[in-house]
Amino acid sequence: MHFQQGGFSYSILKSVSTLIQAAISLHQKMTQNFLPTAIRFHYVFNLRDLTRIFQGMLFATPECVRFPIDLVHLWLHESSRVYSDKLMEEKDIDHFNKVLIDTAKRYFEGVDEHIFIHKPLIYCHFAHGVGEPRYFPVSDWKKLTRILTEALEHYNELHVAMNLVLFEDAIQHICRISRILEAPYGNALLIGVGGSGKQSLCRLAAFLSSLEVFQIALRKNYAIHDLRSDIATLYFKVGVKNIGTVFLHADAQIPDERFLVLINDMLASGDIPDLFSEDEADSIISSARMELHALGQMDSKEHCWQFFIDRIRQQLKVVLCFSPVGFTLRARARRFPALVNCTAIDWFHAWPLVALQSVSTSFIDKMDLLQPHVKSSISHFIAFAHTSVNEVSVKYQQNEKCYNYTTPKSFLELIKLYQNLLRKKRKELVQKMERLGNGLQKLQTTASQVEDLKSKLAVQETELHQRNKDMEALIDKIGQQTEKLSQEKVTADEEEQKVAAIQAEVTKKQQESENDLAKAEPALHAANAALNTLNRLNLTELRTFPNPPVIVANVTAAVLVLLSLSGKIPKDRSWKTTKMYMSKVDEFLQSLINFDKEHIPEATVKAVKEDYLSDPEFNPEFVRTKSSAAAGLCAWVINIIKFHEVYCEVDLKRQSLAQANTDLLIAAEKLESIRKKLDELDTNLAALTTAFERATAEKIRCQEEVNRTNKTIELANRLVKGLESENVRWAQSVAQYHEQEKTLCGDVLLTAAFISYAGPFAKCYRHELVQNRWLPYLRSQKVPIPMTEGLDPISMLTDDATIAQWNNEGLPSDAMSTQNATILTNCERWPLLIDPQHQGIKWIKSRYGSDLKVIHLRQKGYVDIIEEAVVAGDPVLIEHLEETIDPVLDPLLGRHMLKKGRYIRVGDKECKFHPKFQLILHTKLANPHYKPEIQAQTTLINFTVTRDGLEDQLLADVVNVERPDLEHFKSELTKQQNYFKIELKMLEDELLTRLSAAESNFLGDTLLVERLETTKHTAAEIEIKVMETKVNEVKINEAREHYRPVAARASLLYFLMDELKKINPMYQFSLKAFNVVFHKAVQQAEPSNNVKERVNNLIDCVTHSTFIYINRGLFERDKLIVTAQLAFQLLLMNKEIDARELDFLLRFNIDHSYNSPLDFLCNSAWSAIKTMSFMDEFRGLDRDIEGSPKRWKKVVESECPEKEKFPQEWKAKSSLQKLIIMRALRPDRMTYAVRNFVEEKLGAKYAEGRKTDFAKSFQESGPGLPIIFILSPGVDPLKDVESLGSKLGFTIDSGQLHNVSLGQGQEAIAEMAMEKASKEGYWVILQNIHLVAKWLDTLEKLLEKYSEGSHPAYRVYMSVEPAPTPKEHIIPQGILENSIKITNEPPTGMLANLHAALDNFDQNILDQCTREQEFKTILFSLCYFHACVAERRKFGPQGWNKKYPFNNGDLTISVNVLYNYLEANSQVPWEDLRYLFGDIMYGGHITDDWDRRLCRTYLEEYMQPNQFDRKLVLAPGFAVPSNLDYQGYHKYIDEMLPPESPVHYGLHPNAEIEFLTVTSDNLFHTLLELQSQESITGEGTSQTVEEKVKVILDDILEKLPEEYNMADITSKTAEFSPYVLVCFQECERMNLLIHEIRRSLKELDQGLKGELAISAEMEQLQTALFLNNLPDTWMKLAYPSTYSLAQWYGDLLLRCRELESWAQDLTLPSVVWISGLFNPQSFLTAVMQSLAHKNEWPLDKMHLTVDVTKKYKEEFTQPAREGAYIHGLYLEGARWDVQGGHIAEACLKTVTQAMPVIFVRANPSDRQETRNVYECPVYKTKQRGSTYVWTFHLKAKERPAKWILAGVALLLSV
Repeated sequence: MHFQQGGFSYSILKSVSTLIQAAISLHQKMTQNFLPTAIRFHYVFNLRDLTRIFQGMLFATPECVRFPIDLVHLWLHESSRVYSDKLMEEKDIDHFNKVLIDTAKRYFEGVDEHIFIHKPLIYCHFAHGVGEPRYFPVSDWKKLTRILTEALEHYNELHVAMNLVLFEDAIQHICRISRILEAPYGNALLIGVGGSGKQSLCRLAAFLSSLEVFQIALRKNYAIHDLRSDIATLYFKVGVKNIGTVFLHADAQIPDERFLVLINDMLASGDIPDLFSEDEADSIISSARMELHALGQMDSKEHCWQFFIDRIRQQLKVVLCFSPVGFTLRARARRFPALVNCTAIDWFHAWPLVALQSVSTSFIDKMDLLQPHVKSSISHFIAFAHTSVNEVSVKYQQNEKCYNYTTPKSFLELIKLYQNLLRKKRKELVQKMERLGNGLQKLQTTASQVEDLKSKLAVQETELHQRNKDMEALIDKIGQQTEKLSQEKVTADEEEQKVAAIQAEVTKKQQESENDLAKAEPALHAANAALNTLNRLNLTELRTFPNPPVIVANVTAAVLVLLSLSGKIPKDRSWKTTKMYMSKVDEFLQSLINFDKEHIPEATVKAVKEDYLSDPEFNPEFVRTKSSAAAGLCAWVINIIKFHEVYCEVDLKRQSLAQANTDLLIAAEKLESIRKKLDELDTNLAALTTAFERATAEKIRCQEEVNRTNKTIELANRLVKGLESENVRWAQSVAQYHEQEKTLCGDVLLTAAFISYAGPFAKCYRHELVQNRWLPYLRSQKVPIPMTEGLDPISMLTDDATIAQWNNEGLPSDAMSTQNATILTNCERWPLLIDPQHQGIKWIKSRYGSDLKVIHLRQKGYVDIIEEAVVAGDPVLIEHLEETIDPVLDPLLGRHMLKKGRYIRVGDKECKFHPKFQLILHTKLANPHYKPEIQAQTTLINFTVTRDGLEDQLLADVVNVERPDLEHFKSELTKQQNYFKIELKMLEDELLTRLSAAESNFLGDTLLVERLETTKHTAAEIEIKVMETKVNEVKINEAREHYRPVAARASLLYFLMDELKKINPMYQFSLKAFNVVFHKAVQQAEPSNNVKERVNNLIDCVTHSTFIYINRGLFERDKLIVTAQLAFQLLLMNKEIDARELDFLLRFNIDHSYNSPLDFLCNSAWSAIKTMSFMDEFRGLDRDIEGSPKRWKKVVESECPEKEKFPQEWKAKSSLQKLIIMRALRPDRMTYAVRNFVEEKLGAKYAEGRKTDFAKSFQESGPGLPIIFILSPGVDPLKDVESLGSKLGFTIDSGQLHNVSLGQGQEAIAEMAMEKASKEGYWVILQNIHLVAKWLDTLEKLLEKYSEGSHPAYRVYMSVEPAPTPKEHIIPQGILENSIKITNEPPTGMLANLHAALDNFDQNILDQCTREQEFKTILFSLCYFHACVAERRKFGPQGWNKKYPFNNGDLTISVNVLYNYLEANSQVPWEDLRYLFGDIMYGGHITDDWDRRLCRTYLEEYMQPNQFDRKLVLAPGFAVPSNLDYQGYHKYIDEMLPPESPVHYGLHPNAEIEFLTVTSDNLFHTLLELQSQESITGEGTSQTVEEKVKVILDDILEKLPEEYNMADITSKTAEFSPYVLVCFQECERMNLLIHEIRRSLKELDQGLKGELAISAEMEQLQTALFLNNLPDTWMKLAYPSTYSLAQWYGDLLLRCRELESWAQDLTLPSVVWISGLFNPQSFLTAVMQSLAHKNEWPLDKMHLTVDVTKKYKEEFTQPAREGAYIHGLYLEGARWDVQGGHIAEACLKTVTQAMPVIFVRANPSDRQETRNVYECPVYKTKQRGSTYVWTFHLKAKERPAKWILAGVALLLSV
């Protein structure tokens, strides 16, 4: 219709029908040729695909399709898009193209098969430009590239810039995605490894189609409800606003698989249930209703909603970007079918070499730093490097099980790194050359400047001479003037001295008079004070005295005397006179105040003194008693006289002072005149001096100029001479740099490849990459890239100084670590350290110090810390990553920059990106599997410690302890040398910088030249010191080397320890823990003054301590493996054994085609001997054995052949060669032989198995070193903790021991207990941590948190059950490796078990019973019994039918019972005791009747009355000892117990053959796995799993018989006898089994062909077939069997044949093969039924009797008349004596014996023979237990107890 209505030409319309036929034909071929398989799960082609082809063709317009051939081309293109883009392998695409062209040729003419090669067959909507979307073919690449490049530029202007390379592949993908987006309902599934560019190309394609792109932004805790709300918003935008949008979703954005439920709905129908609330739905419907109104359509609610959903489906394009790595995509497609069904798939293939080359060429061509002729070679190498890494990654994965991926992104990153590095290095080189060139030029100009300086010097010297003359004349003049001045100065000085003397005298006198005056002052004050007391009142009062007291009269008289004028003393001094005198009070007072105190006449003074003052009563105090006025006057008189006396003295002095002042004045005038004269002279002299100074300055200037010129000449000479060596060196360096410039492109190329790709690999793989792949390729190119010969890739980026600095910061000094540090500091992508031993993280933390922000992804708020760091430019270290990284960090990891590269999204914020921000990721997982997406965003760096690296570190440690002086000196030297290296480089740089920066006339710059000299001098000094330190270093290293063997041994031990996790994931040890063990061992080693002896002691102690440390955490089954590995590795290291021989011993690859000519050697043993005889060391062994069979037979048949000497010269062979011979002759004895070998080579202490005392382990533990008990059935290790705790005061009662049994809801209690214990110093026991899988991460965190800063007494004990398989192992590495692991298993071997049983008691217990003899001997028997029942488990089903957890508690309770019974009874109650022990204490565990019989029998044998007099023998040569003390018993066991043998347990020596053979095979198999794979082995071209399975499957189906036709068989007889019914039942069961086999195999076959999707059940079947195991679904319908699949199928066919012959005529076979029946019980019951029926006996009163005939099956031709003959039984544990007709001792090395034909018949029970018979159980397989069939009574001569203990049974298959 489209073509008819679209205006297409007639010829086109005519071609349409043919085209439809061609399309249908092609579709049929697709469904036939490309079938889905497990891997190609999406190869499902249906009508949807056919629709999509025609859908694509409808895009075409008449302009596009003018001629029929255009239509064909369009169809070819659409078919390729729909079919080819889905295909996942190149070969499939080639095959498809072939099918497509063939189909086209068949239906159309003129189809050119080169259409895909020459011309790009691409149709797109932008072939003629972006503006006009018309579907047209692309005419040529250039045009298309130009269109897309412009579109990309336009996109980058509007959005976050994408740095895309538009090479051919990328362009094709853009066109494909664009085509899908343009189609209605176009959703895409883009599949390709991370870093393929899926998202970027999709964004560009969406831009071309004018669609917006929506992508969810993950933030912390983003969950499904967030996705719902995001999708709802998106739906609203698309469905209501009608904005075309692409919903882009990558696997990094699926933190929860449930997200896919919504996406599946989106793809399938567009309608997601419950996406909108009712209100939202209503608003959507109302907006749709308006539009429908406008369109004139129905607007019911349903129509509106459908309109909305249709628009969503048309306008919303879902594009999913998924990775094909692993099984995730397959599982998702199975669970969410719309992911594949409702999308168009575009598979992004790994870029082929051509694509890689074209991309690299496009980049390299743009680099103008490169010579044009090498560009091609460089781009080819870059492509080769990428593919070679892929090849080495495959080897790495095969050999080391380590995954490494490369992606297109990592390839582009390499090119980017190369460009940046080359630019940087070129710049550095040019700078260096410029600096050196500048320096050289400066040195050359120096020499030419010297001559100019010399002529300048001559002029300067003449000027200097003239200046000197002028100076001399001036000096004379100044001399005369100075002389004159001197004389005047002398006169002045004399005068000055005189004046000074007078001045001094005046001063002195003045001082004296002042002092005296000061003395008079108080008297004057007192007088005035006295006056102040007088006033008119009191004076008037005084006057009124008519007749005053004498003293008052005297006072007034004295006043009268003083006041008398001019010294006339009045005669009349009576009261009357005085009274009159005082009559004028005011005048009187005034006269007193104005009294001339200074001039009192002498006579007056004398009179007053003599007449009045001499009177003692003349005292104011006394007078006051008479009159206060009189007292005042009295005081005045006294003080006035006092004052006057002093004043008179002062006056004399004052006069002489006045005279002196006059003299001083005269002298001063004289001095002044002399001074004036001096000043004049001085002024004259100053003028002369100034002239002199000026002249002197001129002279100095001239002198300095001369000196400077001289100095400059001297400096210039010194400089030229001093820098002579530099001159040469720099010239050489410049030449060298020029050479380097030529090879720079090649050197940087290798370096960039190394930085980009070498990081994840171990040492030998890095060597393989560089030396065996890259360098040979570079050398073999047509146009070789110039390169430095023998270049070390990292030398370009580091120098000694940098490495020195790293080492000072704590980076290990081995080459691998240096490479790692170089990669880390230079890589473009964020570094991700694989660092299980924390070597790298230690260095990083030290390097960045406090600036580093250390976080882990499980801590709260880590996103905020990253945000801050991104903005501030701080380095961030994310430690302890798991294999997945929080999707929130994806934008940061991928550096998805926003806003022109200035911002980046972290969480839900956009942060400004600081250019200095650095992110370092770290994992402690030893072998993480990171998906390609993560590897594309990061640079993986393998920091795993290396042998030599660790050796150097441990050497430093051991020397530090042994010779701290040396180590200190060494580390100082290293630091010094490192400092020197850094310093020298700085000095050299400084020298050049100074020279470069200097001006042209830099010789005048003395400072510069002197600094250059200093620098040069310092450099020379440093070089001397460097030489000294090198000499010292050699001496130190010689001294240190004595200790290297210790470090080498320790390093070997650590790596041996680290390998143990291959045996069991519980065996995890950290380097930190090993270091502790190592240091303790070094301190504990035996001291010695002889260094050699001390070193040997150290080696011995370190080895043994490590052995003990490892050993206590090993299961018994692994102890010998580890000890043997230790022995072999140490011997290999010391070159004491040949690695080839060891390899042969472990692999034991034998040609099994030989038949043994000797009766004592089986075929496999003889085959081994023959194979060995081809080796030089064993040539002639086969002839020697055949030549002297008796001597060899003696060795082979010996009970302990490993202790026998070999015959002839074979006894002289090395221990390892003897082991090889022993493995051939007696593989079952290899565990003993290896143990002896270890004892011989390492010493007895490595071979004995005594348990480490728990108290010892406790001493090693600490708050940061918890103890983990690895649980075993029947052992309770926590008793040790509790008993030690009670000794140390840590008990539950005291509250200092918290015992938490983990399980549901106990986690919070445990957390609280740990927090409290860490603060208070308590103990915490956490039982069964394996039950709380989800909490283990938290536990790891808590252990780490409380390991530091907790109370020193705080301890944690944990118990854990090991997982049954490594896959189920859940205990985090961090918990295991940082703890002391202790396994508490029942000991192995009778010796250890017997000692362990006795260890439960002590001397006190032995002495507690009054009946000592009986108690002790029975207790000893009980201990032996306990050891027997516990150790018998190792013999598997022959030991016990089921496994029982017998434990020490059973023994201790039994001994308590024994004590109580002996104390209570006078006779020993044997029966009671046996019953209590056998049926209750031990019997309580037992659930199987045969095992209960065995337990009783043991007690009957080991507890007998005759045991008190040493008559009871427990084992051959080992009787119950009589009365001994506790230590005596232990000693008796050590001395008397025979070597380990099954006989100890009552079993035949053969019992251990099978168990030992399996054990020894396992031992060697495990040891082989542990051997290091030093060499990188080549890849074998083996079949794929599918191919191998297909062969097995076809083989089984081909041989599988048809099912029995039950209708035919039942119609053969009318009489349904018991035997016939058995036959029917067997046929029916066989039918069920055959049907299931056929059904499941056919289903799998269809799955492999791709006709059916592979289900989980099919995958299990496929795995079982591949591993030669019996599939579970078959096993459920079959019979018990222990065979491998091949054996089992052979057995099945035999059973079918047997059944076929029986069903033929339904007559009982002459001898029934009872083993071939599904249900042998039914047959035996049928025997009883037929006889009961015949003889009319009651069936319940009958039993079977068996007679063992002397004949075999072939000798019978007729069935028995009564009963039946049966065969196919085997006797295990004994032999049937055919002639004697009874059970007998088994022959050595014959484990099972085929029984002759047995005649089975039934008798009434009362006729049963019970004497001399052994009730022998019959089992279907060696597994015994639940496969029990019947009990046969076999004749026996010995007591039945012997055969019960020997575990004798009949088996139906072996």
